[in-house]
Amino acid sequence: MTTTHRTARAADQRDVTVQRDVTAAAAAGEPAGPGEDRLRVAVVLGSTRAGRFGPVVADWLLRRAAERGGLETDLVDLVATPLPSAFPAFGAPLPADVQAQFAAVSPRLESADAFVIVTPEYNHSFPAPLKNAIDFHTHQWHAKPVGFVSYGGRSGGLRAVEQLRPVLAELHAVTVRETVSFHDYGDKFDADGQVLDPAADGAAKSMLDQLAWWAHALREAKRLRPYTA
Repeated sequence: MTTTHRTARAADQRDVTVQRDVTAAAAAGEPAGPGEDRLRVAVVLGSTRAGRFGPVVADWLLRRAAERGGLETDLVDLVATPLPSAFPAFGAPLPADVQAQFAAVSPRLESADAFVIVTPEYNHSFPAPLKNAIDFHTHQWHAKPVGFVSYGGRSGGLRAVEQLRPVLAELHAVTVRETVSFHDYGDKFDADGQVLDPAADGAAKSMLDQLAWWAHALREAKRLRPYTA
Protein backbone atom coordinates (compact mmCIF):
# COMPACT_ATOMS: atom_id res chain seq x y z
CA MET A 1 0.00 0.00 0.00
CA THR A 2 2.90 2.33 0.80
CA THR A 3 4.37 1.66 -2.63
CA THR A 4 1.03 2.44 -4.24
CA HIS A 5 0.81 5.75 -2.40
CA ARG A 6 4.34 6.67 -3.42
CA THR A 7 3.60 5.78 -7.02
CA ALA A 8 0.42 7.86 -6.96
CA ARG A 9 2.26 10.83 -5.45
CA ALA A 10 4.97 10.53 -8.09
CA ALA A 11 2.36 10.43 -10.83
CA ASP A 12 0.63 13.47 -9.35
CA GLN A 13 3.95 15.31 -9.25
CA ARG A 14 4.58 14.46 -12.92
CA ASP A 15 1.10 15.75 -13.77
CA VAL A 16 1.82 19.01 -11.94
CA THR A 17 5.13 19.36 -13.78
CA VAL A 18 3.49 18.72 -17.16
CA GLN A 19 0.73 21.22 -16.37
CA ARG A 20 3.33 23.84 -15.43
CA ASP A 21 5.10 23.22 -18.73
CA VAL A 22 1.82 23.53 -20.64
CA THR A 23 0.92 26.74 -18.82
CA ALA A 24 4.34 28.27 -19.40
CA ALA A 25 4.27 27.37 -23.08
CA ALA A 26 0.79 28.80 -23.50
CA ALA A 27 1.83 32.03 -21.78
CA ALA A 28 4.74 32.33 -24.19
CA GLY A 29 2.48 31.65 -27.16
CA GLU A 30 4.40 28.50 -28.04
CA PRO A 31 3.40 24.87 -28.60
CA ALA A 32 2.77 23.09 -25.32
CA GLY A 33 5.08 20.14 -25.90
CA PRO A 34 6.82 17.91 -28.43
CA GLY A 35 3.51 16.39 -29.51
CA GLU A 36 1.80 19.74 -30.06
CA ASP A 37 1.53 20.79 -33.69
CA ARG A 38 2.11 24.31 -34.92
CA LEU A 39 -0.66 26.86 -35.12
CA ARG A 40 -2.18 27.33 -38.56
CA VAL A 41 -2.81 31.03 -39.24
CA ALA A 42 -4.78 32.16 -42.28
CA VAL A 43 -3.74 35.67 -43.31
CA VAL A 44 -6.70 37.16 -45.18
CA LEU A 45 -5.76 39.97 -47.57
CA GLY A 46 -8.94 42.02 -47.84
CA SER A 47 -8.26 44.57 -50.57
CA THR A 48 -8.95 43.74 -54.22
CA ARG A 49 -8.49 47.22 -55.65
CA ALA A 50 -6.16 47.66 -58.65
CA GLY A 51 -2.80 49.03 -57.55
CA ARG A 52 -3.47 47.98 -53.95
CA PHE A 53 -0.78 48.29 -51.31
CA GLY A 54 -2.05 45.31 -49.33
CA PRO A 55 0.44 42.72 -50.67
CA VAL A 56 3.34 44.80 -49.35
CA VAL A 57 1.79 44.87 -45.87
CA ALA A 58 0.88 41.18 -46.00
CA ASP A 59 4.39 40.14 -47.10
CA TRP A 60 5.87 42.11 -44.21
CA LEU A 61 3.53 40.39 -41.75
CA LEU A 62 4.35 36.95 -43.16
CA ARG A 63 8.05 37.62 -42.57
CA ARG A 64 7.37 38.68 -38.97
CA ALA A 65 5.32 35.53 -38.38
CA ALA A 66 8.10 33.34 -39.81
CA GLU A 67 10.65 34.99 -37.53
CA ARG A 68 8.46 34.43 -34.49
CA GLY A 69 8.20 30.69 -35.06
CA GLY A 70 5.47 28.29 -34.04
CA LEU A 71 3.14 29.57 -36.76
CA GLU A 72 2.29 28.06 -40.13
CA THR A 73 0.85 30.85 -42.28
CA ASP A 74 -1.40 30.65 -45.32
CA LEU A 75 -2.06 33.79 -47.36
CA VAL A 76 -5.68 33.91 -48.51
CA ASP A 77 -5.62 36.64 -51.15
CA LEU A 78 -9.11 37.61 -52.30
CA VAL A 79 -7.69 38.59 -55.69
CA ALA A 80 -6.06 35.21 -56.26
CA THR A 81 -9.08 33.36 -54.85
CA PRO A 82 -12.15 35.50 -55.65
CA LEU A 83 -15.58 34.61 -54.31
CA PRO A 84 -18.93 35.30 -55.98
CA SER A 85 -20.62 38.59 -55.11
CA ALA A 86 -24.18 37.23 -55.31
CA PHE A 87 -25.50 34.95 -52.58
CA PRO A 88 -27.43 31.85 -53.68
CA ALA A 89 -30.93 31.23 -52.36
CA PHE A 90 -31.07 29.33 -49.08
CA GLY A 91 -30.84 25.62 -49.78
CA ALA A 92 -30.15 26.10 -53.49
CA PRO A 93 -27.31 24.00 -54.99
CA LEU A 94 -24.22 25.91 -56.02
CA PRO A 95 -23.16 25.90 -59.67
CA ALA A 96 -19.99 23.96 -60.41
CA ASP A 97 -17.90 27.10 -61.03
CA VAL A 98 -19.02 28.60 -57.71
CA GLN A 99 -18.22 25.35 -55.91
CA ALA A 100 -14.70 25.59 -57.34
CA GLN A 101 -14.38 29.14 -56.02
CA PHE A 102 -15.36 28.03 -52.54
CA ALA A 103 -13.06 25.01 -52.69
CA ALA A 104 -10.11 27.38 -53.07
CA VAL A 105 -10.97 29.29 -49.88
CA SER A 106 -13.34 27.54 -47.46
CA PRO A 107 -11.17 24.52 -46.53
CA ARG A 108 -8.27 26.85 -45.75
CA LEU A 109 -10.40 28.91 -43.37
CA GLU A 110 -11.78 25.71 -41.87
CA SER A 111 -8.34 24.31 -41.09
CA ALA A 112 -6.99 27.53 -39.60
CA ASP A 113 -6.52 27.83 -35.84
CA ALA A 114 -6.41 31.62 -36.07
CA PHE A 115 -6.67 34.50 -38.52
CA VAL A 116 -4.98 37.78 -39.26
CA ILE A 117 -6.95 40.18 -41.44
CA VAL A 118 -4.95 42.71 -43.45
CA THR A 119 -7.23 45.56 -44.44
CA PRO A 120 -7.26 49.15 -45.66
CA GLU A 121 -9.96 51.61 -44.67
CA TYR A 122 -12.65 52.65 -47.13
CA ASN A 123 -15.10 55.34 -46.00
CA HIS A 124 -14.58 54.63 -42.28
CA SER A 125 -15.01 50.89 -42.85
CA PHE A 126 -13.46 47.90 -44.61
CA PRO A 127 -13.67 46.70 -48.23
CA ALA A 128 -16.83 45.07 -49.55
CA PRO A 129 -15.01 41.95 -50.87
CA LEU A 130 -13.73 41.31 -47.35
CA LYS A 131 -17.24 41.55 -45.90
CA ASN A 132 -18.41 39.23 -48.67
CA ALA A 133 -15.75 36.63 -47.79
CA ILE A 134 -16.65 36.85 -44.10
CA ASP A 135 -20.39 36.54 -44.72
CA PHE A 136 -20.04 33.55 -47.03
CA HIS A 137 -18.66 31.54 -44.10
CA THR A 138 -20.01 30.77 -40.66
CA HIS A 139 -18.59 27.87 -38.62
CA GLN A 140 -15.12 28.48 -40.05
CA TRP A 141 -14.85 31.49 -37.71
CA HIS A 142 -16.34 29.88 -34.61
CA ALA A 143 -14.24 30.05 -31.43
CA LYS A 144 -11.09 31.17 -33.24
CA PRO A 145 -9.02 34.30 -32.61
CA VAL A 146 -8.58 37.09 -35.14
CA GLY A 147 -5.82 39.70 -35.24
CA PHE A 148 -5.64 42.76 -37.45
CA VAL A 149 -3.08 44.65 -39.51
CA SER A 150 -4.55 47.82 -41.00
CA TYR A 151 -3.25 50.63 -43.14
CA GLY A 152 -4.63 53.95 -44.30
CA GLY A 153 -4.22 57.69 -44.11
CA ARG A 154 -4.29 59.61 -40.85
CA SER A 155 -6.42 56.96 -39.13
CA GLY A 156 -4.16 54.07 -40.12
CA GLY A 157 -7.18 51.92 -40.94
CA LEU A 158 -8.22 51.69 -37.28
CA ARG A 159 -11.83 52.55 -38.07
CA ALA A 160 -11.96 49.56 -40.41
CA VAL A 161 -10.75 47.36 -37.56
CA GLU A 162 -13.37 48.72 -35.17
CA GLN A 163 -16.06 47.97 -37.76
CA LEU A 164 -14.76 44.42 -38.13
CA ARG A 165 -14.88 43.59 -34.42
CA PRO A 166 -18.69 43.42 -34.03
CA VAL A 167 -19.04 41.57 -37.34
CA LEU A 168 -16.67 38.85 -36.19
CA ALA A 169 -18.20 38.74 -32.70
CA GLU A 170 -21.51 37.85 -34.36
CA LEU A 171 -19.69 34.91 -35.96
CA HIS A 172 -18.41 33.72 -32.54
CA ALA A 173 -14.81 34.72 -33.27
CA VAL A 174 -12.53 36.30 -30.65
CA THR A 175 -10.73 39.47 -31.75
CA VAL A 176 -7.46 40.19 -29.97
CA ARG A 177 -6.76 43.52 -28.30
CA GLU A 178 -3.38 44.36 -29.84
CA THR A 179 -3.35 45.53 -33.47
CA VAL A 180 -0.84 46.81 -36.01
CA SER A 181 -1.73 49.96 -37.93
CA PHE A 182 0.17 51.99 -40.51
CA HIS A 183 -0.80 55.65 -40.60
CA ASP A 184 0.05 57.38 -43.90
CA TYR A 185 1.32 54.00 -45.01
CA GLY A 186 3.09 55.26 -48.13
CA ASP A 187 5.77 56.82 -45.94
CA LYS A 188 6.23 53.76 -43.71
CA PHE A 189 7.82 51.30 -46.18
CA ASP A 190 10.92 51.53 -48.33
CA ALA A 191 11.20 50.43 -51.95
CA ASP A 192 11.94 46.84 -50.86
CA GLY A 193 8.84 46.56 -48.66
CA GLN A 194 10.77 46.95 -45.42
CA VAL A 195 9.15 48.93 -42.62
CA LEU A 196 11.02 52.09 -41.71
CA ASP A 197 9.66 52.39 -38.17
CA PRO A 198 11.13 49.67 -35.90
CA ALA A 199 8.19 50.07 -33.53
CA ALA A 200 6.07 48.19 -36.08
CA ASP A 201 8.01 44.99 -35.43
CA GLY A 202 7.24 45.24 -31.72
CA ALA A 203 3.57 45.84 -32.46
CA ALA A 204 3.49 42.79 -34.71
CA LYS A 205 5.11 40.64 -32.04
CA SER A 206 2.58 41.76 -29.42
CA MET A 207 -0.34 41.02 -31.73
CA LEU A 208 1.02 37.62 -32.80
CA ASP A 209 1.78 36.67 -29.20
CA GLN A 210 -1.80 37.42 -28.15
CA LEU A 211 -3.14 35.64 -31.20
CA ALA A 212 -1.10 32.54 -30.40
CA TRP A 213 -2.18 32.56 -26.73
CA TRP A 214 -5.85 32.62 -27.69
CA ALA A 215 -5.36 30.10 -30.49
CA HIS A 216 -3.75 27.58 -28.13
CA ALA A 217 -6.32 28.20 -25.40
CA LEU A 218 -9.33 27.90 -27.70
CA ARG A 219 -7.97 24.88 -29.53
CA GLU A 220 -7.39 23.05 -26.26
CA ALA A 221 -10.83 24.05 -24.98
CA LYS A 222 -12.50 22.71 -28.12
CA ARG A 223 -10.66 19.42 -27.72
CA LEU A 224 -12.14 19.04 -24.26
CA ARG A 225 -15.60 20.33 -25.13
CA PRO A 226 -16.80 21.00 -28.71
CA TYR A 227 -18.01 24.55 -29.28
CA THR A 228 -21.64 24.99 -30.27
CA ALA A 229 -23.20 28.12 -31.69
